[in-house]
Parts: sequence; structure tokens; C-alpha cells
Amino acid sequence: MLSLIPKALTLSLSSRTTTRLILIPLPLKPVASRPMSTQRMFQLKLDPLTGNSEWVVIEENEVVPESSQEPLLATTSYLDMLNDSYRNRAYRLAIDKMVTKSCHVLDIGAGTGLLSMMAARAMGSSDSTTSLNTKGMVTACESYLPMVKLMKKVLHVNGMGRNIKVINKRSDELEVGVDIDSRADILVSEILDSELLGEGLIPTLQHAHDRLLVENPLTVPYRATTYGQLVESTFLWKLHDLYNNEAKALDGIHLVPAGMDSILHVKSQQYAMHCDAITKEIKLLSEPFKIFEFDFWKRPDSHGETELQIKSTDDGRVHAVVSWWVLQLDREGTIFYSTAPRWISLPIHKSTGNWCDHWKQCVWFIPGKGMSICEGEELLFHALHTETSVSYELKSQIPITDERQHNLNAKDFQLALPPERIAIYGDGEWRLSMVMAMRNALQGRVQPLCVVADDSVFLTICVARLSKTAYVLSLLPGLGNKGAQYLRTVADPNCFSIDRVEILQKGQKCLTMDDTQQKKVDLLIGEPYYFGNDGMLPWQNLRFWKERSKLDPVLSKEVIIMPFKGILKACAIFCPDIWNSHRSLSKIEGFDHAVVNTTLGACGDLPAPKEGPCLPFFTWQCGEIKKLSNVFTVMEFDFSKPISPCQGKVQVEFTEPGLCHGFALWIDWVMDSENSIVISTGPDKRYWKQGVKLMAKPVAVGFEESGRTDLCSSTLVEASFDPSNGELNVQHTFS
Repeated sequence: MLSLIPKALTLSLSSRTTTRLILIPLPLKPVASRPMSTQRMFQLKLDPLTGNSEWVVIEENEVVPESSQEPLLATTSYLDMLNDSYRNRAYRLAIDKMVTKSCHVLDIGAGTGLLSMMAARAMGSSDSTTSLNTKGMVTACESYLPMVKLMKKVLHVNGMGRNIKVINKRSDELEVGVDIDSRADILVSEILDSELLGEGLIPTLQHAHDRLLVENPLTVPYRATTYGQLVESTFLWKLHDLYNNEAKALDGIHLVPAGMDSILHVKSQQYAMHCDAITKEIKLLSEPFKIFEFDFWKRPDSHGETELQIKSTDDGRVHAVVSWWVLQLDREGTIFYSTAPRWISLPIHKSTGNWCDHWKQCVWFIPGKGMSICEGEELLFHALHTETSVSYELKSQIPITDERQHNLNAKDFQLALPPERIAIYGDGEWRLSMVMAMRNALQGRVQPLCVVADDSVFLTICVARLSKTAYVLSLLPGLGNKGAQYLRTVADPNCFSIDRVEILQKGQKCLTMDDTQQKKVDLLIGEPYYFGNDGMLPWQNLRFWKERSKLDPVLSKEVIIMPFKGILKACAIFCPDIWNSHRSLSKIEGFDHAVVNTTLGACGDLPAPKEGPCLPFFTWQCGEIKKLSNVFTVMEFDFSKPISPCQGKVQVEFTEPGLCHGFALWIDWVMDSENSIVISTGPDKRYWKQGVKLMAKPVAVGFEESGRTDLCSSTLVEASFDPSNGELNVQHTFS
């Protein structure tokens, strides 16, 4: 439920404009500009197979038949949030306690209007009663037009349409006397992310206190407190320390050369993660400690700092700070909500009963190998917050003489990649497979022309190192100039001449023989990896196949294409936590929400032929999950030929009894024509996301030998791939 987005993301228009531009990467992210009487919004739609985008117009008064609606908001966290019963109950209890008489309530980031309806009900209002006057009114502020349209449907169904004033603006665009008649007595809001501040909590509260609220207002929530804990975890270390991890690879490739520790790194920020999934891999090195406290009932400061003495509780090496927050929703301190990991024991009501994906814990990486500590040693912990983020620094009070020093503020060039990509590049097994495949492809080739079709800086360096005569054209469609500058910087330490590597930033234009100096391409390669596509479904990396097809006119007859093919793999899974977080809505704290199910891409009690969504997840982080079948092949994609429609059909026998909630799907990349080198991205590979196809309704399954006639023992899985839009359609018939 977003209200205020950092203004750097806003494409502002003049005060006379009548349209709204919204740039929305995946997942959907609303950004608003100036409002107008008849609302129109442009939403950027990305074609995952080409990287191209187009503007889609959403009109305020446009009516789309329910039967033809696509789940516009299926990739957002709205549904998961609305299925969080602990959150919903905590807000309802706090609002009922706070709103005890007629007053003006302002709901910022109203979403479906749930909190607004709670406030209106607490004041005893509905369409069946007299409309509220200025002494008893609710104003719902929501900047995202598709959600505003959905909210109005929800309010109508629940008989609240006349008594809640809906305003389609950012909260910092509201004016007393123009949009609202008076300042609000009570603020209700839910504008929090896993880090707490990332959705613009501080600037939103600042503007509200300055312009929209009475002096000393009541607020729900009342306060938020952030906590942290020092941990040791080899898994977390591998997500950021490429220099020390690649040192063990012994392949001669230096993505992070000596003396350039931060040239290829993760951004210094907090990363949201389900830390409960790695509980057994974490060693706690301190007690939990309080970091910051933010009061909603008073104007917050834009910046804050704190310094703490943290006493270590065990010997070890600090690799990361795990953080979370606790929300106090009422003034008296009786209603709480917490995002703490489950190893934390709190004497308060917290959300441990149901897994949810909209709020996780956060991880802050300690640079390099981390910090070696002894039990009882005191560390200096420095925390700083800006308007939208929190950062940490950890210092030992014992002089460090044998550890490498890391300066992430160096003025040298730096290229930032996601943690999972850093971990992949540091993984010895993955690197060995890639180097072997590349060495085999280059064998016997003299002065080969090689095109790297994706954003793989690793393969670009690999080819240039392995072949002293190869000429490499690297397209780097996502990394662009930054990738080019990175390759120029690391050329000498990797013993290749940058004169043999050319970066061609063609954009949407196709590579031509003029670009290759009239020479046909001998090798076309990719991992594949496309920068910025980390939140997409696995088969959307078939963009490599699309690129291969566009390049067909410049490929030689003997061209080697790597990967040679992709294999769509799958297995049936028991995943109650994912399914329940995306199940269809009925009543939430007494308010009917069934009208939002189609737009939010819900699964559950859906009318035929509606099906459950297919969503990208790190399945190992998704709570309780179990395989119910062996891994099976759905279809293959042959990259030796231009892209074309594909179909697959397979009968799957269940190997374990249980409720089948859906299927996990991924792609195994076969790097060579001999099928000897395969890079899997399945559920046991934790650096890749899988696609999860959720069932409309779970099905009880078992194996045939059990003799149970009430269980389905097999299912027919049929799938088709449409290269025109990159969509994968999966159907299943149980028997």
C-alpha cells in the first residue's frame, strides 16, 4: 500500500497536464505525478524476450469486463499482505481502540480501503446511515490508479462508498481546503517495507504532520522500533565476498583483481530475506539490540545516527547484521506486530503463525571475510538512517593487523550486481562448468569471432583469456556503459588486450555484417543472464533464444551456440505457505474482498476456467515445502534453430502422499551438444528463482501402491510456450 515514492523516480508534468506517467519495473511500482479531474495513467509494460517496453494507458473511467481481465497486480505484494491475518487483526484491534468518536481519519496509502473501512465502522458509519460530516469522516489517499479503481469496488460491495472520500493523489499533493476540508485528527497508514523506511515513511509522515494533521494527532501505528543481531553464516558471506570466494576457483579469471576489492560488489544496503530458512546455517554472535525508534505521532527527523557497544556472545566471524522491526500499533503498548525471525522470543503478539512474503527480515553484509571476534569482546556498532534507508558500520576495538582493509567508498570505478549473481560468480562448480564448456567450444578455432549476447562479464573475460586470437563482441544490453568500463578496468589483470573486446550497445537494433566487419559469427554465447531481470520467471531468460534468432543472418553455418538448449524441468510440490499467502480473499475482518481476487491473481475458490498464477520465488525461502514427485522434463528449447512455439506433455506419477498445491518449474541450461555440461537452476540451487505454478485448489495425491482410491496417483501436465510474448501456459489433469 504505497503512498509516497522517492521523487527521483517521478516523471513530473506541468500543472496543466491531464495525464500521469508511471514508470513501473517488475514488480509493479507506482509513481505518481500531478493529479487532474479525469485521471489517466501510463504504465510501462516490458517484453521480457526482447527487453523492449511500451506504454499502456489506464483510464480512470475505463471499464474492463471481469472475464477478460488479466491479473494486473499479480506480481505485487497486495494479495500476500491482505492474507496476513495477524497484520489485519492487529490493525483492526488498534483502530477500534483508537477511533472511539466522530473525527476526521486520514488513511495514507489506502490500497483496497481496508483500514479506511475499519475506521469508518469504528465511527459507526455505513451507507445505511447518514453520511459523515466534517466532524466524522474518513479520507482514503491512494496514488496508484489501478488500486483506486479496485478500492472503489470494495467500498461499494461493503456499503462504504458514500462515507469514505477516495482521493487519487500522492499524500504530499493533498491540500487542506482543496482536497480535504480540515486537518485530520487520526492518521492510519501502512507504508512500510521490510527495511521499514523504503516506501517513504519519513517524508510521508513529515508532510502529513506539517500540512495534513492536527497538533498531537493520534496515529495507527503509534511507533516502530528496529532491532539487529550479529551473525556468522557462510551462506551470507558467499552472497557478497566475490574476491575471497573466487580465489579458490583456480581458473585464472579475476572478476575482482587484487587491489580492486570493490570493483564488482553488492550495493551497501539492506537486503530482504527470509532468514528463518537459514536458521540452521546461522551462528548467533550477539544478543538482539535496539537500533532506531520512530514515533508516528510526531514529526520524524530526516536523518539519525546512533552508536552502540555490542558485546559478543561467542567466538566466531561476523558476516552480517540481521535486522527486523517491531510495530507498536496502540499508544498503551498492548498491540504489536513483529517481523523478527522465529529464533527471537518476544513476550508480545507477533506474526509467527503464518508465513508471508511482503515483509521479511533484512541482511546487511560486513565487507570481505567479515570480522573475527572472541566471546566477550565489545564491538562498536554505528547506525545511520536517511529518509529512505538504513546503513551500518561495525568496528572492532582491537587493532586489526592481519585482515584486509575494505574501502567501499573508494573513488575507483565500481559495478554493483545482485547478491545472488555475486554468489554464482564465486561458485567454483559453476565456474568450472562454464570454463570447460567455453574451452571445448574454442578448441581448434583460429581467430574466432565470438558474440556474448547477454550481460555476462564472466564469459566475456573467459573467452578473451582462453583464446589469444578470438575477437569478442559483447552486447551487454543491461549493463551498457558500466559493463564496458568494468571490462576495460579488469583487462590487464586478466591478461587480455581490450583491443580484442568490443562493446556493441545496439539497443533495439539488430547486429549486422557491418558490425562484424563482414565476418560471420563463430560462437554465440550467454549464461544466460540479463541485468535487471532478477525478479522474472525462469523462462523469461529465453530472451537468449530470441536474440539468437535476430542474429541468424550473421551466424556462420558451423556456429557454436552456448547454451545449446534449454530444458524446462518441473516437480509437483506441497507448498501450503505460498498457496495460503496467495489464496482468494473472502472477508477480511468482516469486510468482503472477493471482488479483488481476479485483479490480484488469487488462487482458491475461482470460477472456471480461472487458474492460479505462476510467480517467481526462491522456493527454498518459501516456508514449508516438499516434493511430491520426481523431477520431470516438460519440454525442450533447441537454440540451434530460430525461436518457435513449443509444446510438451508428460504423465507424472506421484512419489509422496500429500496435498499438491502446484508445481515448481525451472530451466536447466545444456551448454554443449553432447549434453555433458548442464547448469541447473532448480530448487536445490539457491541462487536462482524458480517459477511456482499454483493450483486453483489443492489436490490430495499419493502413489498408486498405497491402495487409496481417494487420492490422485498421477497427473497429465501439458505446457506450451508462445515466443510472441514469452508466456508459458501450463495445464494439468489429475487422475
